Amino acid sequence: MRFTSIQLDGKPVWGRVEGEEIIVPDKAFLHAKPTLMEAIASDSLGMVAEVCESARVPLVEAVFSPVVPNPGRVICVGINFKAHMNEMGREPPEHPWLFVRWADSQVGNGQPIIRPNVSEQFDYEGELAVVIGKTARHVKAADALNYVAGYSCFMDGSVRDWQKHGSQFTPGKNFHKSGSFGPWLVTADEIPDPAVLNLQTRLNGEVMQQAPISDLKFDIPALIEYISTFAELQPGDVISTGTPGGVGFARKPPVWLKPGDMIEVEVDGIGVLVNPVIAE
Repeated sequence: MRFTSIQLDGKPVWGRVEGEEIIVPDKAFLHAKPTLMEAIASDSLGMVAEVCESARVPLVEAVFSPVVPNPGRVICVGINFKAHMNEMGREPPEHPWLFVRWADSQVGNGQPIIRPNVSEQFDYEGELAVVIGKTARHVKAADALNYVAGYSCFMDGSVRDWQKHGSQFTPGKNFHKSGSFGPWLVTADEIPDPAVLNLQTRLNGEVMQQAPISDLKFDIPALIEYISTFAELQPGDVISTGTPGGVGFARKPPVWLKPGDMIEVEVDGIGVLVNPVIAE
């Protein structure tokens, strides 16, 4: 099944994607579980098909929010695809390189991402996002996929000069509305092995990044094992697993996102995350 978060009559709601429509549950159900994160936490996604609907919203008319608008954590993995390590001149790390994004640094499908006025070095990074489905602490890799609610697409927009201000990535990764997350969550039962998926990033229709998820240095089970060792992951938490080679920063000359551009991240079996770029 597919689930997404949208704005309906100016209010945040969520629903199940069927064909070309989003089916929004009735008000009583939404009152009890007002966000997709809370529905995941209560293991209620499977109940939605049995609940009366309050609205049907055509996909072409939907105002998308990030798939999980209010995650407790968005943990991103840097330098995790082997080709990206090479283009960045990095040796394979012994442990995953992690940084965090704040929830308000991302927007939903179709919404504009913002190039900040303090920099022109605004870069794209297409990624696969993992949404945690239940509390996870000290999880072993062999069991890790049992803790996944589903998968989505992620665009980890990066302001490269601000990313280099220090040894931590935080400033360059958290500009307001610089990244995106969507268009929907595909539940884990439909993707039993995420390693078989392929990811592609397109800028104005031109393919800029393309790689199989199997090219990850630290695969999804390894990431969940590592992160759950120091953090108690909660339902709705997001792990963005890293970007392939082909980022704008590494190109000669560099390719930066600019106002008027259109960036797309596609993961087969999930869908396409599309965002225009505007100036701040």
